[in-house]
Amino acid sequence: MVQNERLFSEQLAKSIQDGSFVKLALGNYKGKETGLKQIYVKPVVIKHNKMLAFNYRYITRDIFKNFAEEEGLALIESYIMNEFNIATLFTTTTEHILEKSTRGAFRVRTKKLAVEKTVNLNHNKEKKRLIVAKDNVYLQELGLADKEGNVFKHGQDKFKQINRYIEILSPLIRDCGADAIKRVVDMGSGKGYLTFALYDYLQRVAGETNAPVPELVGVEYRQDLVELCNIVATQSGFSNLHFEQGSIGSFNSKGIDLLIALHACDTATDDAIAKGIEAEAQLIVVAPCCHKQIRREMESRNAVNDVSFLTRYGIFMERQAEMVTDGIRALILEYFGYKTKVFEFISDQHTPKNVLIIGSRQVSRSPESLENQIAIKEGKVQTKRQAEIRKQLRDIKTTFGIKKHHLEALLGL
Repeated sequence: MVQNERLFSEQLAKSIQDGSFVKLALGNYKGKETGLKQIYVKPVVIKHNKMLAFNYRYITRDIFKNFAEEEGLALIESYIMNEFNIATLFTTTTEHILEKSTRGAFRVRTKKLAVEKTVNLNHNKEKKRLIVAKDNVYLQELGLADKEGNVFKHGQDKFKQINRYIEILSPLIRDCGADAIKRVVDMGSGKGYLTFALYDYLQRVAGETNAPVPELVGVEYRQDLVELCNIVATQSGFSNLHFEQGSIGSFNSKGIDLLIALHACDTATDDAIAKGIEAEAQLIVVAPCCHKQIRREMESRNAVNDVSFLTRYGIFMERQAEMVTDGIRALILEYFGYKTKVFEFISDQHTPKNVLIIGSRQVSRSPESLENQIAIKEGKVQTKRQAEIRKQLRDIKTTFGIKKHHLEALLGL
């Protein structure tokens, strides 16, 4: 072993021993293993044992392995001598860079760090959540967590779903601007898990930006849930959150900036989308549930098309009806000036109904475009894209034997 490499290895071993080792990076790989680019090493404690965690970084994947300190040090020395040309060691106060020349000569450069680094011995990286359980009254009152902030075992899936929901909505809301979302309505709010979480998030964002906290209304048909949620809202100190008894179809949608409907059954999802479009909401977010209306039409007419070999089976007919229903919904949103996204909300191990449709209203600020939008709204003119969507809708209905999608009827298309 050459002198500079020995000095580097001794410094690494010393930093591990005295607890100042932060991380090691091995780069400029010249070995024979296909796809391997770098190796990163950090100290960890696993079941009270000090170990070295190796992250093998490949072009398309990462592989993680843990080794005892002595075994890990031997591996690192072998990698440096035979396969990697650059090694960078970070301690709490210094950075050591070992470089190997094309002739195999080693050179070491050392520099003091301007800011002292800290050592992280956590094996699993803790996920930063937008909704936390500690000191959270509504999670306690709704039975998901205890007073110490520990999420119950039976509530883990729902807690993950809540955080995934806020992760999705967070950038969409921020993109709208601090003052754009003044009134939010959650259609079919149920027990209110997601409604409370959204208000919790909106209240914190308002605190950061000094903007008013938006009004949030949960609409629920079951009176007992409405009463429960209003009590919990008061206990949580959520003064701008309240729940109302009623149906989606009868709710006054005027002034809605963000409309949400998660798992509204069958055509209730269409009722919610229509309310959002009529209100010209900035955001419309729905997670459809049940797709009976279109499935009944497809089954009754039994149209012959390119997927008939699939739809002869009930399970495939069900899935095809879901895709057709939601595809039409996305097209209709686009027709009325919304940019749409359709993607998986959360893993289907948590809920089988896991598709989320998001419509973001696209409004141009140019006077010419605004005049055109007014004309379209009054039925005086139709854009080229709208004409294309109308044709697409006609073709889809013909292909699948559909007479009318409920959302079309609601909006007079």
